[in-house]
Formats: sequence, C-alpha cells, structure tokens
Amino acid sequence: MADHNDPNAVNHIFSDIDYTPADLYDLFGWPVEDGRKVVFALTFASAPAAGVLDTDLLYRLLMTSHPRVAWPHGDTVSATSVLEYFDAVKDKYLGELKTAEIRVTVKTPSRVLVKFIGFPGGDFSTDLPVDTVFPIKTPGGLTINAFVGGRDDAFFNDLTGFFRSINYAPQFYHVPHTMTEARELPIPKTLLELEGNDLFNSRDDMPEWGFAQLDGTTPKLDLPPGPWQWNGNRFKKDADGNFRFVYSGRDCRAKQNSNAIVFEIPHSFITPDTTKNRLVNAWGESWVLKAAHKIESIPDDPSWLEHPWKVVRERELDDELQKYKLVDTDGQPFADAALSEREDDRQLGANNFWLGPHFIKRLAHLGWGFGPSISALGLKCSFDHGGSPVSVHRVYDSVIAAFPKVAKTLFQQLNMPDDSWNPKHLNIPLRRPFEIFVPNVCAVDMDTSGTWPFGRRLEDQVATRFLSLFLDMDAEWNGKKYHIDLLGDPALWANAPIVPKTPPNPLRNDKEFLDHFPYLAEPWPASW
Repeated sequence: MADHNDPNAVNHIFSDIDYTPADLYDLFGWPVEDGRKVVFALTFASAPAAGVLDTDLLYRLLMTSHPRVAWPHGDTVSATSVLEYFDAVKDKYLGELKTAEIRVTVKTPSRVLVKFIGFPGGDFSTDLPVDTVFPIKTPGGLTINAFVGGRDDAFFNDLTGFFRSINYAPQFYHVPHTMTEARELPIPKTLLELEGNDLFNSRDDMPEWGFAQLDGTTPKLDLPPGPWQWNGNRFKKDADGNFRFVYSGRDCRAKQNSNAIVFEIPHSFITPDTTKNRLVNAWGESWVLKAAHKIESIPDDPSWLEHPWKVVRERELDDELQKYKLVDTDGQPFADAALSEREDDRQLGANNFWLGPHFIKRLAHLGWGFGPSISALGLKCSFDHGGSPVSVHRVYDSVIAAFPKVAKTLFQQLNMPDDSWNPKHLNIPLRRPFEIFVPNVCAVDMDTSGTWPFGRRLEDQVATRFLSLFLDMDAEWNGKKYHIDLLGDPALWANAPIVPKTPPNPLRNDKEFLDHFPYLAEPWPASW
C-alpha cells in the first residue's frame, strides 16, 4: 500500500510513463514458526509479464535485527523531543547497526543470481530458476526458502478513492509527469465529497472515471485550464442528508498480477543473538542498469546541488552497484504515497531521517483535510482542526507551527482491535505513528503475529489502518476504545450518514492467500 504507483519517475499514472519493473509495489514481513523465522515478500510491477523478469534490473532486500527501542521522553510531547528522536534513530542506523542484504540480479528473464551479503555467517551466492520454490542451504547448515516470480498482486485497495481524497489530477486527467503543477491540486484533502468540487467528485455519466480497467487502461479526461481550486464552504449532501464518500470500497487491483521476491529466513541467520534482537527491520530497493538508458528522468550521475542525498550514497556503493542507479524504495506502506509525495529524491529507504520535519508538516496538511471529514461523521478526531465544519487546504512551512495541530496524531498509541497481535502476552508497547514512519522500514516484531504496525501480513488492510491515525484513540464506539480497524467495520458505516455505506477499502484480497510458502496467491492467467 501501499506503495503502488511510486515514485514519480516510474509512476504509470502519468500519461507519458509506461509500466516498469523498477516500480516497487509493497513490502510484507511477518514472523513464522513461533518467531524462529521471518518472511519478507517484495512485490513489483509484472513487466514484461508475471514470471518474466527484466535483465536490466537489480533488487535489494536490506535488513538488520536489534532490540525494541522505547520512546525515551516519557509523556513529554514537543516538536523538539520528536526531532531529537529522529536524530537518535539516525545515529543508530548510520552508526552501530550493521545492515545485511539479499541482492537479486536478473541474469535472464527466467533466472536470477541471489547474493547474501553482510550476514553473520559470511557472504555467499546461488542462482535460482524463476517461478520455482527453491530451498537454499547456507554455509552454516540453515535452510532459506526462496521464490522469485509471478504472483497475484497482494495489494487490495480502493486506489481511485485514495487519489480522489487527495485531489490527485493524474488519476483522472491526462497529465504528463513534466506537468508538476498539476499533481495534487490546491483543493482540500477530504474523505467526503465537497459541494461544487466538479474536478474530482464522482460522475453518474462516467462511473468508471479514474478506475483502472483489466486491459491496463484508465478512463480519463483532458484537464481543463486553471485555476484549479474549490470555492465552496460545505460537504456535499444528497436529498436524504447523506454525505458522499470519496471511497467506493472497490478493489482496484483485483485480478492483477505482480512479480515477487519472497524469502523465508531463520532469525538466527540474520543475528546471532535472537533473544536480545527481537525486531527485524527491512526495506526494499530497485535499481536499473545505467547502460540501459531507462527511466531517464532519474539522472545516471546526480549532481550535488540537485540530489545531495544520492551523491552521498553513491560514494559508498560497491563496484556492482556503481553500474546501476537507484529508482524506488519500499518499507512502510504510505510513507511514500501519503507522506513523501512520491518525489524521486525522497527515495531514501531506511535513511529517511532527514524527512522527519517534512513528515510533521505533511501530516498536518493531511489532517486539515481528513480531520473535519472524520468529525462531520460524528467520530472523534486526533487532529486539532479547531472545529472546522469543512475540510481546509492548508500547508505549513514551519514544523513549530504545524506541531501543535498534529501532536496527538503523532504521539498517541495506536490501539489494536484485540489481543491476537500479541500471542505470547508480553509487555510490548503499542506503536505510535512517529515511530512507524521513521525510519522507513517494515519493522517485524518477532514476538507478535506481525500484523501492521508490528510488521505487515498479507491480509492486513493497511490503507484503512493508515486513516485510523486521524481517529482519537482515547474515544469509544459501542463501549470499546477506537482502534486501527474501526474504519474497516461495516457496522460503523451502516449507521453513518453516508453513501455508499461501505468501508473505504475492501476487507480482503480477491484471491485467498496460501497457508504455505511462498504464501502469495498464484498469478492470474492473463493480466498486467
């Protein structure tokens, strides 16, 4: 969650960008065998086809294992304390932690070379056939299950609804990636349609507008000339007084495939001290061969002034990686699409510590849109929008100005719907939003079920859970505290003054997941 359609350089949502296997979709991670092993699944665009790989691509799955990190400031909530936390985590990741990686290089469309680099047991490599479950023996006698090939896309989400909520023009209009001023238009973010927002409100005469079709096309319109703005002052209501949901609950990736890199790894292969190091953090990267001259909007040799982070990173690359350029990264769902705004120079993976201040300002911007929508439905909101009766378009230049509005959203503990996430009943603290998105990793707690935000299981509806950040977790509904799955409860929407009466995103995938490795469902016979 997702991370579909990111970053901009490989975002086929634009009228002049084609599908590319450098476009990473999602990274899943969860423990198995009572926490003795961990599964990671990195999915990406199935171009040229599911089970057929591009020889110009290289993929990395980077990981490290360490103890849980507790918030060091007690109940202190301030902009200074959270920025200090970002700095402390940065020092830990760039200093004492040793990052290992699994590197997958495509040798032929049906065969890959897999290198294990930096793990405690030493470096080694092997090559694998595509579309085959393959057990890899390590030098220490352990077994790693591996699969690289075509799978059903495990992402189930109303992408069109999400893009409607942020007024993202390229989903609905023919917009090239060079037209940067016509991406998120300066209209309030919202969960409820705005009266008079004709640029994005659903159309009865064009019900498939903005929805991807099975043939790979998306019905779009020509973007009218600006100014692109909204001059209204209320949410749209029908004759019965119901709001109109921007979401439909439709699975926009139904019957679609992806390619996937899946590993089932003994925890002891990642760290020699599995008792102490109960977290496994991972992130994925896609790289394209410079000599292939693909994805030209990302420079082969970035300049210091335009891409300072990439220049610093390139100095640390080994000889093989020097021949490639980084395209996409994937760790935490929505860290990119919702918070990094898909910018190419923000593809930093775990090294996104420098984006911490931006995330605070961006979350406040989203709060002014989603917060009033939540309040209008009669729900308690974690964002302080001052009682605004309608969504507001507001941006911040200053963290200090944004922080008071978004403080509770950032710092509140996210309640879980029940205790199934903690099967051992250990004293594991609930996670807070600021801990989830910096660093940008899939953080698997090996003593939990691995459900988000303690990892990410295939069945997790992370898009709806992301929206729950804006709920006040101290409030109650039907005698129970708000939790991360409340907005996915059909009973809530059945009683809400809204149409359609559906959770924002589908509750389950279009295909049943497997109960055995590689866990993702078989690919569809013909898909893109």
